[in-house]
Amino acid sequence: MSTISIIGAGGMAAAIGGLAAKAGYTVEVTSRDAMKARALTEKIGAGATTATFGTAPTGDIVILAVPYAAVLDVVKQYGQALAGKLLVDITNPVNSDFTGFVTPKDSFGAQEIAKVAPADANIVKAFNTQFSHVLAAGAVEGQPLDVFLAGDDAQAKARVSDFIKNLGLRPMDAGKLSMALPLEHACLLSLGLLAHSVQHTNFSIGVSLLG
Repeated sequence: MSTISIIGAGGMAAAIGGLAAKAGYTVEVTSRDAMKARALTEKIGAGATTATFGTAPTGDIVILAVPYAAVLDVVKQYGQALAGKLLVDITNPVNSDFTGFVTPKDSFGAQEIAKVAPADANIVKAFNTQFSHVLAAGAVEGQPLDVFLAGDDAQAKARVSDFIKNLGLRPMDAGKLSMALPLEHACLLSLGLLAHSVQHTNFSIGVSLLG
């Protein structure tokens, strides 16, 4: 297995990093908070390493596991260190009262990241519709969780799909990167269900194939 680089040290970084380590990937963690990065590295174990924030990631696949409020500055700070990398955007640009988005009306989070990333970086949206603890737990009664993804580069999406499969999850290709917008809306759907219907976070949005 190859190296997967994760920028961030929060719940989603821990969930993806933990699954990746179990699947045999070497996990590289970096964060603006070096202490949190080291703590997550120790938690993941399995040969995980800590990198210096802002230096070129070792992995060809780089998980952007920081809040949307920080991700544009993070990508700008890395600059050409992300050139040629496959960037997996897991963010949700949701406003503080969970009623809409902080992105311009004619744009969406993944597109805003693409604007500030190096021109030869590939952006794939994925993992943004699952709660971190649900993702970390993996399959439920033998049924893998669905991970929706979107991107413009077919080869990049195929690589992310293979990564998702190796984590024991089911990739569901939603189409071009423009489909990241409805995937970000799916986050709002989850938050609406949390507030008004389900009232807890122990659930997952997925697809039931009939027949």
